[in-house]
Amino acid sequence: MTKPIRIALAGPGAFGIKHLDGLKNIEGVEVTSIIGRELPKAQEVAQKYGAKHVTTNLDEALARPDVDAVILCTPTQMHAQQSIAAMKAGKHVQVEIPLCDKLEEGRAVVAAQKKTGLVAMCGHTRRFNPSHQYVHKKIQSGEFNVLQMDVQTYFFRRTNMNALGQPRSWTDHLLWHHAAHTVDLFAYQCGSPIVKANAVQGPIHPTLGIAMDMSIQLQAANGAICTLSLSFNNDGPLGTFFRYIGDTATYIARYDDLFNGKEEKIDVSKVDVSMNGIELQDREFIAAIREGREPNSSVGKVLACYEVLDRLEKQLT
Repeated sequence: MTKPIRIALAGPGAFGIKHLDGLKNIEGVEVTSIIGRELPKAQEVAQKYGAKHVTTNLDEALARPDVDAVILCTPTQMHAQQSIAAMKAGKHVQVEIPLCDKLEEGRAVVAAQKKTGLVAMCGHTRRFNPSHQYVHKKIQSGEFNVLQMDVQTYFFRRTNMNALGQPRSWTDHLLWHHAAHTVDLFAYQCGSPIVKANAVQGPIHPTLGIAMDMSIQLQAANGAICTLSLSFNNDGPLGTFFRYIGDTATYIARYDDLFNGKEEKIDVSKVDVSMNGIELQDREFIAAIREGREPNSSVGKVLACYEVLDRLEKQLT
């Protein structure tokens, strides 16, 4: 490790702050630029995290010589276009999930990565959460095989607010955003591509214009199955809850925490250097840049997930 990796962060909202908090714990990283839609808010975040440059214009940040890499926490519809712009400017890029909400745009990002050879990674955080890493290590060692995953992704989001209770400038999506986590994780944990995928959705919200409830069934080539229930109408515990049913054990993962089938907590504190999945995701991004290698959850590795989502969307329309 020699000179620091200098980061520009676009989108200093609820999730952007999570990245900035994670980056603080990584040696040899400097946040040099904050790009936000509202300049006063961006300036406030920049002051708190020590970034000297603030702008509302991503291209302005991409042109700066003191930016080596960009983390994009911007609205979904901008992800692909901004990722390509970052690579054209010679910057490594980590784009938050989802990579795209149109398959052809995701393919264009992968093509740009292949052309430039830069690190391009998508924020599929479940690959990095200590809970899911623990299960993955069991699978890799041959101690556990997934037979079925039962997943619930539940939020209460009948108005267009973000995780901080602030109005959003864009509309979230159950399929392209929230289902992406599970579709990718299922194939990743099975080590087998998804060969069957079915979906149904509930009524479309009259003002948000999206389905508020959805049910998805998946099957991997090795025979494992997954049932995923998603809702923006759930007035109860919020988040995503994963039940792994396998040949030797049952595991229940709730973000960075893990339990067995009897709800006994499993210690995952030694799985990695942090208990924070976002920080671990950012550590992988920085390490891949330093080591000149493809990261876990590279845009190339996660593209298959978006191919499945595209198939599901065609069933729903």
